[in-house]
Amino acid sequence: MTSAQRANPSQEEPTSLSFFTTGDGIKIAYRTDGPADLPALVLANSIATTLHMWDDQVPELSKHFRVIRYDYRGHGGSDVPAGAYSDGRLGRDVLELMDHLGIERTHFLGLSLGGFIGQWLAIHAPERIDRLVLANTASHLGPADYFDTAIRKVLAAEDMKDTAEGFLHNWFPLAMIEANRPIVHRFRQDLLHTPRQGLAGLFAAVRDADLRRTIALIQSPTLVIGGKFDTVTSYAMSEAIAAGIPGARLKGFPAVHLTNIEFPEEFTDEVLAFLKSDQA
Repeated sequence: MTSAQRANPSQEEPTSLSFFTTGDGIKIAYRTDGPADLPALVLANSIATTLHMWDDQVPELSKHFRVIRYDYRGHGGSDVPAGAYSDGRLGRDVLELMDHLGIERTHFLGLSLGGFIGQWLAIHAPERIDRLVLANTASHLGPADYFDTAIRKVLAAEDMKDTAEGFLHNWFPLAMIEANRPIVHRFRQDLLHTPRQGLAGLFAAVRDADLRRTIALIQSPTLVIGGKFDTVTSYAMSEAIAAGIPGARLKGFPAVHLTNIEFPEEFTDEVLAFLKSDQA
């Protein structure tokens, strides 16, 4: 296995993806939807998912924005570099993607890990970020030894079955899982095909990220979306982010972790209303 093997090409339609290579030599998969002359909107998904996490949102969002979504290094159609990743490196992947597409500024919507990246970008590259939506995320998750244990387990496991079920129970209401709804089945299949090295690398990025103090520097207009029943990034964490970012607004949903999946229409409406409010 090479240090930068392709994550999961069999799960993506080749014609739907484009690729660019980062400064450190990693090939990243992405796709765009919507006219190129519309304002840009970058979507960043949860750990252990692919850009298809946003499939329910893209048809409506792409009527108003040039929507750019991508697979994290280690996931989906992107390469799988060895070792730990960092929030800074993940943030630079977005900036290099924007440069590749000739995008100077963008709105940014990140859920879970994507929210960590959104915070990093708004802190370290504020000139590139317009409006910011942070969904089901946190500024810090710990303790570190939790992630160290998770990294050891996923790398030592024979397959992704136990890891997949753990994620599903953190993401969805139990009733959805027990009913084996088609959307749950789809996410299970993606999880089973997630490269363990890629997941371990992103676990390390979450482990080492701590943006609790620096989010006070964020000047982008910000909407925080939280799940009232989220056991991964609790609603209290959403409240803390909203309190820490000057002028941020908080919206709660009676959801677990993937609010955009449990409440796709309501989530999309909330995001659109916020992103387009500067056009009123």
